[in-house]
Amino acid sequence: MTSADPSAARRYHERTKHSFQSVRASPHFLDWDIMPRPFKVYPDLEPISLPRDVTTSTRPALAAIADPGTATGTGPRLDRAALARLFYFSAGVLRRTTYPGGEMFYRAAACTGALYHIDLYLVCGPLPDLDPGVYHFGPHDFALRRLRAGDHREAVIGATGREPAAAAAPALVLFTSTFWRNSWKYQARAYRHCFWDSGTILANLLALAAADDLPARVVLGFVDDELNRLLDLDTAREVTLGVVALGRGAPPAPPAPAAAPLGLATLPLSAREVDYPAIREAHAASCLATAEEAAVWHGTAPRPAPAPAESAVSLAPLDADAVPEPIETVIRRRGSMRDFSPEPLRFDQLSAIVRAITRGVPGDFTAPGAALTDPYLIVNAAEGLPSGTYVFDRERDALVPLRAGSFRREAGFLDLGQSLGAEAALDLYWLADLDRALDRFGNRGYRAAQLEAAIEGGKAYLAAYALRLGATGLTFFDDDVTAFFSPHAAGKSVMFLTALGPGRRR
Repeated sequence: MTSADPSAARRYHERTKHSFQSVRASPHFLDWDIMPRPFKVYPDLEPISLPRDVTTSTRPALAAIADPGTATGTGPRLDRAALARLFYFSAGVLRRTTYPGGEMFYRAAACTGALYHIDLYLVCGPLPDLDPGVYHFGPHDFALRRLRAGDHREAVIGATGREPAAAAAPALVLFTSTFWRNSWKYQARAYRHCFWDSGTILANLLALAAADDLPARVVLGFVDDELNRLLDLDTAREVTLGVVALGRGAPPAPPAPAAAPLGLATLPLSAREVDYPAIREAHAASCLATAEEAAVWHGTAPRPAPAPAESAVSLAPLDADAVPEPIETVIRRRGSMRDFSPEPLRFDQLSAIVRAITRGVPGDFTAPGAALTDPYLIVNAAEGLPSGTYVFDRERDALVPLRAGSFRREAGFLDLGQSLGAEAALDLYWLADLDRALDRFGNRGYRAAQLEAAIEGGKAYLAAYALRLGATGLTFFDDDVTAFFSPHAAGKSVMFLTALGPGRRR
C-alpha cells in the first residue's frame, strides 16, 4: 500500500508545526502582486445556472448539525433545485462587499485566511432536470459547467473499491484543493488547511443533507490518480481530497465512458506561483494506487479503553427544539467572531455545542466509538461549570476535569498569541493520537484525522451561531498545546482549534 509507511505524514506534521520561535523567525511576507484568484474559472464552458430561490428545511438546526448520518430510505429527489441548496449553503457566495480596488466575498463556510481554495465537482447519473455528467461548481456565478458528458459514476465507484454508499448514490460530490490559493499566505502548512477548509464545508453539507433526510457519507478511501484523471486535474497544483455520496437507491451505474484528457482552459490564478514541495510530497505519500488498496483502507481505528476517571460532568444540553431555526438561516448568519464579550456561556449552551459535535461523522474512516480525535476544552467562562480544562470522554458522553482555575492568559498564548483565545468563553481543541491513526490507515490516516477534526470544528461553528453565539477558527503553537493538556494529552497532536462564546454587542 503506497500509504502504508506513516513516516512521511509524521515528517510533514513535524516540519509544519508552529512554535513561538518559528513564527517570529519566519521571513515570509505576503506578496500582494501575486495574490491568487479565489475561484477556479473555465472561461470557454457554458454555465448551467442553478436556481437562486433556494428552499429552506424545517428541521431545527441543532438536530441537523448533530445528526451522525441517520437518514433512512433514498432521501428526497435530487434535482437542480436540491443541488442548488446544497452547493449554495456549503460553498456558495452568500453576499459581496465592494471596496476601492476590489471585492470581498462572504462564503457559506469558514476558510483559513478567506482564501477559499476548495472546489466542488458533481458526478451524477441522469437527474430529473440535469443530464448525466461531470460538472464543476462555480461559486462566482452560481452555475455548473459540464466537463464531461455521460454517466461517470462507475469511475468513482470503482476508484473507491466499490464502497457501498458510493455505489448506491445517484450523485457524488468530489472536493479538491488548489494548493497555491492557500499556500500564498500559509506556505507548506497549507496542506493541513486542505482538510480544515474542506471540513468546514462538509460540516455545512452534512447538516443540510440531514435536515432533508438525505443520505450523505464522506469517502476518503479511493485511488487518487483515477479521480484526478476524471476531473482532468493538474496534480502538481490541484488534487482530489475526498468524495461525498449523496442519496441512496440508484440503479447500478453503467460502465463509465473513457476519460480522455480534456485540455480545458482555466483563468490563471496569479502572475506567478510559488511551489511548496512539502505539500506535494505529503500528499503523494498518502495516495492509494489500486481499488484493492482502497477497499482495504475503509474501516475504523478501534479506540483504546479510556483511563478510569475520578469524576466526570454529564452534559445537560438544551433541547434541539428550543432553537427552531433551520440550518439555512443559521448559515446565513454565520461569520467569524472578532470581538468576544466577557459574558459567560450557559452550561446548557456549552453542553449543546459539545453534544452537536460529538455524535459522529458519517464516513468510511470513522464510526461511533471509533473517532480519531478527542476534544479538549479550556473553559474561561461558563455558568454552572467551573473554569478550567477538560477533555470530552466520548465513551462516557461526559466532560472529565483536568485542571481547575483561570487559564485565559495561557489560552491567549496558545493560539499564536492572539487575544481571541483569551477573550472567548470556550476554546475547543481537537487532538489526535497520530500513532493510532497512522498505524491503521497509513499516511492517509493523517488526512482522516485532520478532516474529522475540521468537520467537528465546522459543526461547532454552526452550533454556536444556532445559539446566537459567535465562533472563530484559530491556529496554535502545536507542542505547547500538547504540553498544556498533558499528562492526559501526552503523545497527541493538535488538529484544530475553535474559539466560541457570546459576542460583544455593538
